[in-house]
Amino acid sequence: MKFSVDQFRAWDRKCVTLMGMSGVGKTRLANKLRKKDWFHYSGDYRIGTRYLDEPILDSFKEQAMRVPMLRDLLRSDSIFIRNNITFHNLKPVSTFLGMVGNPELGGIGLSEFKRRQQLHRQAEIAAMYDVPGFMHKAQLIYDYPHFINDVGGSLCELDEPGLLEFLAEHSLILYIRASKADEAALIARSVSSPKPLYYREDFLDEQLDIYMEMKGIGYASLIDPMDFTSWVFPRLFRARIPRYEAIAAEYGYTVNTEALAQVKSEGDFLQLLEQVIEGDT
Repeated sequence: MKFSVDQFRAWDRKCVTLMGMSGVGKTRLANKLRKKDWFHYSGDYRIGTRYLDEPILDSFKEQAMRVPMLRDLLRSDSIFIRNNITFHNLKPVSTFLGMVGNPELGGIGLSEFKRRQQLHRQAEIAAMYDVPGFMHKAQLIYDYPHFINDVGGSLCELDEPGLLEFLAEHSLILYIRASKADEAALIARSVSSPKPLYYREDFLDEQLDIYMEMKGIGYASLIDPMDFTSWVFPRLFRARIPRYEAIAAEYGYTVNTEALAQVKSEGDFLQLLEQVIEGDT
């Protein structure tokens, strides 16, 4: 949604979608605003607790059934397995997503990996279409006048017709762009401690071909999952930047991480938004 400064000030039920790579400060900002009059909607939390809950549990049960003692206990209903996903602990989601590569090194076979990637894509799309309903509940049930939509870093990868227009209809889209220093720090952290990622399938196939040729590997099942994920992250990061920028240019606004770091209060945040709106008009 595009505004003039006066229109933004007059918007009594503000909704802002925070977009950018994981680690740029989306959730940190949302947590600050949550202490005031802003409802914090976490797309990743919704994905894990609503749309991937059953597939996540099924994958964990499958692993547990390989252990004879746990197999007997599960089949006799003597124990149960459940998720304990919170805003600050989304590990079951990332564990389910996993890393492609050699199962003996903790990886997931390519076909299963792609199946889980597709499930995550569908879940993220569904979670974004839930935003207006949660905006209504945030006001009706919890009496929050304003709303923060804290989206995953892969929003720019979904390529779902109509989704961005839908979000722009209901919210101000704010792309948080990493400064050069923050970009280098994010890449360094992810390279040294790689985590599961979502990839567009054509990007994944392209990068797998490059990596396997470089390593002299004939099959994806021979890939070291940690090494591939560490290697591919800088490429993924840089591939996402023009996608974020295109979304912000057409549907929203851009702020850099250095400016966002100066936000200490709701008043600071609103002032920052007015500045980016004014700079765009």
